[in-house]
Amino acid sequence: MVDTPPSLAELARRYGVATEYEDWSGRQVGVPETTLVAVLAALGVAATTEAERAAALAAHDRQYWSRALPPTIVTRAGSTSSFAVHVTHGDGVEVWIRLEDGGARSGLRQLENHTPPYDLDGRLVGEASFELPDDLPLGYHRLHIRTGSLEADTPLIVVPPRLGVPPRLDGKRTWGLATQLYSVQSKRSWGAGDLTDLTDLAVWSAAKYDAGYILVNPLHAAAPTAPMEPSPYLPTSRRYVNPLYLRPEAIFEFADVRHRRRIRKARAALREHSRRNALIDRDAAWRAKRAALKSIYRVERSAGRELAYEAYRQREGRSLDDFAVWCALAEIHGPDWHQWPEQFAHPASSAVAEFAAQHAREVDFHRWLQWQLDDQLASAQSTAVRSGMELGIMHDLAVGVDPNGADAWAMQDVLALGVTAGAPPDEFNQLGQDWSQPPWRPDQLVERGYEPFRAMVNAVLRHAGGVRIDHIIGLFRLWWIPKGAPPTEGTYVRYDHEAMIGILALEAHRAEAVLVGEDLGTVEPWVRDYLAERGLFGTSILWFEADRDGPDASGGPLQAERWREFCLSSVTTHDLPPTAGYLAGEHVRLREQLGLLTRPVADELADDRAQQAAWLDELRRVGLLGEHPTVDEIVLALYRYLGRTPSRLLCLALVDAVGDLRTQNQPGTSDEYPNWRIPLAGPDGRRMLLENVFDDPRAHALADAMRAAVKPQV
Repeated sequence: MVDTPPSLAELARRYGVATEYEDWSGRQVGVPETTLVAVLAALGVAATTEAERAAALAAHDRQYWSRALPPTIVTRAGSTSSFAVHVTHGDGVEVWIRLEDGGARSGLRQLENHTPPYDLDGRLVGEASFELPDDLPLGYHRLHIRTGSLEADTPLIVVPPRLGVPPRLDGKRTWGLATQLYSVQSKRSWGAGDLTDLTDLAVWSAAKYDAGYILVNPLHAAAPTAPMEPSPYLPTSRRYVNPLYLRPEAIFEFADVRHRRRIRKARAALREHSRRNALIDRDAAWRAKRAALKSIYRVERSAGRELAYEAYRQREGRSLDDFAVWCALAEIHGPDWHQWPEQFAHPASSAVAEFAAQHAREVDFHRWLQWQLDDQLASAQSTAVRSGMELGIMHDLAVGVDPNGADAWAMQDVLALGVTAGAPPDEFNQLGQDWSQPPWRPDQLVERGYEPFRAMVNAVLRHAGGVRIDHIIGLFRLWWIPKGAPPTEGTYVRYDHEAMIGILALEAHRAEAVLVGEDLGTVEPWVRDYLAERGLFGTSILWFEADRDGPDASGGPLQAERWREFCLSSVTTHDLPPTAGYLAGEHVRLREQLGLLTRPVADELADDRAQQAAWLDELRRVGLLGEHPTVDEIVLALYRYLGRTPSRLLCLALVDAVGDLRTQNQPGTSDEYPNWRIPLAGPDGRRMLLENVFDDPRAHALADAMRAAVKPQV
């Protein structure tokens, strides 16, 4: 263990920085002093010397006592809670609440508080406690105080005690498709799958097989420059959407474009280019699509459409302006704002305002693109629900953003500089992971009433029946890695999970949506219980469901009846090969080729074969598999096994439905493997268009099995 100086340990404790942690094997690991100092520096705290630590501890005390009210208060509806007020010792204080709907509440009960007064520069400051009643309505309110000539207020957020299941899903089980949308092309796609393809896939699965939702990869925005970032989990913005997913012909003004034939010709040329290339070429797709979108943008809009665009701009406000300006700047100076001329380093600078005025048309184009995306997302969700889906589109929320991108530029005061988020070593990624993303600063989120977080969640739920939250454990604690250090030399930083999960629940309650937390990997045991108690669904991947807590604790397959009920359950995930590839051991061989193993490949393959054999035995035990099955028969049996679980949400990966073999993403790599660039293909490796999916016997058999799995037994 590391011998941490007491002052550094106390400072780390106050800021939620772990000085030790338990790794995936159960071993206690001490955090190096250099890591603690670097992480505290990213939180704005100097802690290199003993003098700096003493000064930081004293400043922390002063900040607490000099505040009349906490920076943000979050409480659960239906329960009482308390908060502290700081005023000159002996002074009286008046307290009231201004509700979100304009109403007011007063008469809050004062509680006993015997905390001694604090000497703040010769002024004695006392602490009084008040009770928040249990009947406050859900919403974003303001808490006010008045004492003498001082008035102060702070955000008061009242969140649901439990989210629960939307009424349209109450008591039901349902299934859905999971797809990486960019990989799903149709005859009319522009080199990558788009929102019209998503709509068609939703209609097919709902109308023919009673699917209740379609889970899609994060559609977050990428920089509008080449080379376009392929990873949907490293976006330039999580609030806005990648215009690569637009279908130009679905835009209302396309009908009035003069050169429609030229646009269709460009699409045909792009399709031929895609046919000749083994991987998805986002840059070629965006070049062609951008030119088409520019032509449509120039079309004069009707008065009604202009009003609709104005209403969208007003709703989005400054955030949309910042994003659009960043895009215009990126097209001139490149997608890394750290490399821009110094006068453009912050969105609030006068130089940025002058640039926006001088390039008003270019900036407005990027605003307009987001308006079109909002329209097409709304249409996709509406069509999915009208086709019979209980939930419709389930979006995916990435963990973070590109450190050089639009959100990092616009919100640089709320993100931690000098560190990146990632994950410590675990059984499947034994070197750990560095996601190259700046994490939220927990202290700055509180200072801003969680407004940046609230806005992001609201945006992703705007046209959705659900959202999957990637690495939801990051809302409890997140692995911070000092820049330049390997992932093994990071540490955990804690967040106020009560506030962040509460805000998620409040936004989902208002959207009548489900929340699915990706709670795989190294997870503290109490976290899953907490998420279940708050009404969030967990995630179960069949290969990871092992019996570690039962009477036998064998480590073998967890029997179906013991899986979680409030869970989204699937056989595989995008970080593994499709099931046919997994059965062939491709996930082990690929990691060995890329140098990602810390054990001999023979040992890894032996363990993998043993795990697979155990699952095949379990399938035979429950009567789903014969003695000499084909790969297709095993895949079908695995998905039928999901139906034996109590899980409310079952999920079929589209790659499994068509017999694809190659993984979309190999964690721990960037350019070593063509992550996020693999087009949908059949078992022969040839591209499969969406139209072929609709006629594919394998897809029919698996979708039909999923429909049967969730159908009520009579």
